[in-house]
Amino acid sequence: MRTDVRSKLLQAFTNAGGEFISGQEIAEHIGCSRTAVWKHIENLRNEGYVLEAVRKKGYRIVSAPEKVTANEIMLGLKTHRLGQKIHYQETVDSTQKIAHRLSNEGAPEGTIVIAEEQSLGKGRLTRAWYSPKYTGVWMSLILRPNIPFQQAPQLTLLAAVSVVQAIEEVTSLLPGIKWPNDILINGRKVTGILTELQAEADRIHSVITGIGINVNQQEQDFPEELNQKASSLFIESGQRISRAELIQQTLVKMETLYDLYLEKGFGPIKLLWESYAVSLGKQIKASTLTETLYGTALGITDEGVLLLEDGKGHVHSIYSADIEIPQ
Repeated sequence: MRTDVRSKLLQAFTNAGGEFISGQEIAEHIGCSRTAVWKHIENLRNEGYVLEAVRKKGYRIVSAPEKVTANEIMLGLKTHRLGQKIHYQETVDSTQKIAHRLSNEGAPEGTIVIAEEQSLGKGRLTRAWYSPKYTGVWMSLILRPNIPFQQAPQLTLLAAVSVVQAIEEVTSLLPGIKWPNDILINGRKVTGILTELQAEADRIHSVITGIGINVNQQEQDFPEELNQKASSLFIESGQRISRAELIQQTLVKMETLYDLYLEKGFGPIKLLWESYAVSLGKQIKASTLTETLYGTALGITDEGVLLLEDGKGHVHSIYSADIEIPQ
């Protein structure tokens, strides 16, 4: 099914709000014949959608497949730009790698790359990101902001706030953010965010934001070395979470904050980030590439740099580091 037809068909069902929609209405919405409507409906069924057809009423979607295909994400997505173009693959080496290629090929802002599994998922500081099949959200988003080069790290903090708000929307959990962008629940990591730039000199071509969310993993799904550090939304809530709904909410929250950021600057985003921060005002350990610092986390600058005051009263600017919060 062509992407534009599929998007229009799923949008028609979204607009119907779970009610029946006639074949004629579908035909008018997607611009095809009544005969072609039946063909497109069958295509959805072949992809795992359960549709009910009632004479003189039309069609309605009863359930969507468990996978996070483009169809499932598009069905009910309420954004204008983010996620309107979706590149889905069952298994990839890295969604970041594909997003970089698509960006170089001119993919529009808001394009997302999403997979059920990553074999070479990337985290911060060149670390691997564990991405098992059908359990989490592994996606990368292409943004093309017209902002100065030095402001790009602000988008990492914006993404963290967006994911926290999406988790709050979909679950009963109360996540927090450990600088700059690790999302924790009960002290264990459930989300990592990686932001990479495509730029030259002082001009940004694109910002590629990778988001990995542990959603429905169980304790035994994590390798032993991650058992004490990582968790999932299922482990913390005791309930299976719709990955498609979580993706949709993440895109909605991020589009809202991104528009706010482009209009008002980083100020409102900074306030939101600080409201979710778990380390501010606490004693922390910051391990950089060259040294290890201990002190109090004071806050962040307008560029998203962490300010740490050591025991001698000297304030250090932390641009990149591993942060630990001693218990």
